[in-house]
Amino acid sequence: MGSAALTPAVLVLLAGLTLWSLGQSGAAGNKDLPTIVVLTLIAVAAGCAALAWVRPQRVGLSPPQVMLSLGFGGMLLGLLYDVGQVGPARLDSLCTQATSLGFVDSLRLHLEFLPGMHAGMLAGGLLAIPSLRLLRPHCGRYLCSLFAQNLLCSGWMLVGMTAGALWFSRWPLSAGNSTLPGMLGGMFVGMTWGMVISVALYRGFFTLRNRA
Repeated sequence: MGSAALTPAVLVLLAGLTLWSLGQSGAAGNKDLPTIVVLTLIAVAAGCAALAWVRPQRVGLSPPQVMLSLGFGGMLLGLLYDVGQVGPARLDSLCTQATSLGFVDSLRLHLEFLPGMHAGMLAGGLLAIPSLRLLRPHCGRYLCSLFAQNLLCSGWMLVGMTAGALWFSRWPLSAGNSTLPGMLGGMFVGMTWGMVISVALYRGFFTLRNRA
């Protein structure tokens, strides 16, 4: 199995294990947890497939796939830090509170109580720049991820995380004992599709510019 197929599989597996482990904790129990996990895995896998279609790569990982992988890893490490700091019960209370807020207020609340998760995602995404220089030293500067481009992609992933969290946590499936699995599942899905949207937009922009 090549890296282009293995990496999305690892991301999907990590997302599922994270949701399942937090959802099984006493403070975050949810009878609909299996359904939430399955829906999250399907949506993340579909996002990875869409990213490969929008930005195809013949051999190895494309720059957006590298950035998504590192951002995902950083987000999960940051989540472990946040859980260790406040605990699942406090995070579940945050999720319940966020469901009644708008996008901007919810984003502020997430940044305040999940700083490690967001900082890890941003740091992991920016690590794609030196990583790509090492993995693909002969790649031209327009094909490699530049700092401004990575910031744009990170911004879309951040927006996607908040939008996905609001969307998933307001589903009837998340109205049981806990909204934490739904919120985290939405963040995983939103981050993945935020990257897809970002890549589609900048590739579409350059395509239109070249035709002009």
